[in-house]
Amino acid sequence: MADERRSNRGGKPAGRPGGPKSSGSSSGGRGSRAGGGRPGAGRSNDRRDGGGGRGGEQRRDGGRGGEERRDGKPTGGRSGAPRAGGRSDGPKRSGGSSDRKGGYSKDRGGKPGGKPAGAGQRRRFDEPREERTADQRVYDGPELPDEVTGKELDRAISAQLRGLPEKLAARIARHLVAADMFIDSDPELAYQHAKAAKSRTQRIAVIREALGEAAYAAGHYSEALAELRAAKRMNGATAYLPIMADCHRALGQPEQAIKLAHSPSVVNFEAPAKAEMTIVEAGARRDMGQHDAALRILEQSPLNNKSRESWVVRLRYAYADTLQDAGRDKDALTWFHRTFAIDSEEITDAAARAEALEKTVERD
Repeated sequence: MADERRSNRGGKPAGRPGGPKSSGSSSGGRGSRAGGGRPGAGRSNDRRDGGGGRGGEQRRDGGRGGEERRDGKPTGGRSGAPRAGGRSDGPKRSGGSSDRKGGYSKDRGGKPGGKPAGAGQRRRFDEPREERTADQRVYDGPELPDEVTGKELDRAISAQLRGLPEKLAARIARHLVAADMFIDSDPELAYQHAKAAKSRTQRIAVIREALGEAAYAAGHYSEALAELRAAKRMNGATAYLPIMADCHRALGQPEQAIKLAHSPSVVNFEAPAKAEMTIVEAGARRDMGQHDAALRILEQSPLNNKSRESWVVRLRYAYADTLQDAGRDKDALTWFHRTFAIDSEEITDAAARAEALEKTVERD
């Protein structure tokens, strides 16, 4: 799960535009899940304050009110389907009697042919069956691509499935590979595959990590946070702290994001992971209207690092975006240019942002 998953937007939560990339996991990480890992740096739809798209405004002005995706769509629950039956929400019988002779004549306006007594009970008995059907759909998961065998799974991940029955492990492996395959192009589909894997066993950390990351990518931030917390309890890994902090941002809890950013383990993070946490923390400060504090946090990071790695690109982008948000357009223009200068893979829209700002600065 440790493939770099980050967003293009400066200061925005991950999985969401602007969110952190997963920076590695003791259990193998996402990048290593399928065949040794896919290149993760700089997805075109990177979710974060270090990438394309305008900084924090889009995310915040949308009024998240709980879980809301960056595109404005509500994330909803796992299945999004109403509970089967739902009789308690339905209309109650008004008046009417259970007169054995008249058989619900009052309920039906005195008309003959009403349903026999006990029909309501039969529907209630059927409800659990409908609920099981919904659960079965989750268990079955989406259709698996024919080319996915499960053998693509990284050996370190496969090793964690060895204690399971062979057929069960094989099915889980296929869903994990499929989740990894679709997480960039169709996050919701990846999420459904990861849920299918978890529905078969919940006690393996890498499966909880897979679901947490897929939920994050699909915009289900509350569930992502819960799954990554569960994985952390199982294996003690801290690699997903930036994503967890970003989930707090998405849920309107910037204080909790800042608290995670100051976790003792962050000190030992390598540069890319530290950059991700810095971007999330600065974004949380922006969420609270503390632009000066956000700028100070970013200014303490290696903005002038000569590397062209994606984490440096995102740091610079986040700084430029925050400067513009603070009303410092000329400084922002300078840093958008500095971002574009090292963004050889064009993982951000720094060039377009600079071009737009140039027109504004010229008018001033």
